[in-house]
Amino acid sequence: MTNVPPTPSGLRGAVDLSSLVDRAQRPPQPPAPAGGPAGIPAAGGPGSETGADLTVPSLVLDVTDQSFQDVLQLSTIVPVIVDIWAEWCGPCKQLSPILEQLTAEYDGRVLLAKVDADTNPQLVQAFQAQSIPTVAALIGGRPLGLFVGALPEAQVRDVYEQVLAAAAENGVSGRVTVDGAAPADAVEQGEPEPEPLPPHHQAAYDAIEQGDYATAIQEYKTAIAQDPHDQMAVAGLAQVSLLDRLNGHTADEIRAAAAADPSDVAAQLAVADLDISGGHVDDAFGRLLDLVPTVFGDAREPLRVRLVEYFELIGTEDPRVVAARRRLASALY
Repeated sequence: MTNVPPTPSGLRGAVDLSSLVDRAQRPPQPPAPAGGPAGIPAAGGPGSETGADLTVPSLVLDVTDQSFQDVLQLSTIVPVIVDIWAEWCGPCKQLSPILEQLTAEYDGRVLLAKVDADTNPQLVQAFQAQSIPTVAALIGGRPLGLFVGALPEAQVRDVYEQVLAAAAENGVSGRVTVDGAAPADAVEQGEPEPEPLPPHHQAAYDAIEQGDYATAIQEYKTAIAQDPHDQMAVAGLAQVSLLDRLNGHTADEIRAAAAADPSDVAAQLAVADLDISGGHVDDAFGRLLDLVPTVFGDAREPLRVRLVEYFELIGTEDPRVVAARRRLASALY
């Protein structure tokens, strides 16, 4: 385990969010309602001392910029695992069930706080989450970086054990109970272990972990050639292609090049990548869609291809994708 921020060297199928660390401060947000998120009693009252027990509505909490203060307080009772994720992130969907299953197995000795990166920019910046999924811990209100990207269950379980050991050393060894829930040992264990990844997907993830994006791209392309309907491979290819394009470039140099020549298609494609990596989906779509009517012939094709890639990355059912796809069709035809 390392201090926040987690190092990107452990990247495993994660989606780069590097531009988020440069995001300007948002206006102050209104305070969270009294009583904590989702009906959680605010810590600090009776039963909130370190090592004490507390009843909560769930062991898995959806947390926002506004409600996070309550989670900090809860971390004085039990350690809190923080999962920074997004709906469109494929690796996040692989990791989240593992985190939720392990949290349930530890029967109140740990909580899981889920943070949607798209809607909670302050928390993304606070944890300096340059990629998602990013997983950290809170122990006694202090953050501790854990890992970046999707890991196998065995490795995640080892991380949980390390967090509990660190929490015990700091006197955070309480237990929370779910209101009205039976003890964990009285409930049949739920979700089965995640199935192994297909060989080319696993090879791609292994290559990403080593920073070898070219090999990962080739593995995903091979998977797609074998099965053109492999949507997981299509999304993975879009993700690692984004990582590859951003690799070795700073946000400042990308934005400076785009500002210097708004008509430069390559520069605008690069800054759109930066927008997507930072969760600014509408900005990326708008930037390229505004450019499409201003170029003609073969110059349009890179814009179309990049937008289609973004559609796969975000998810074809996403309302933003549906609207952008309609606008692209109108501009092209």
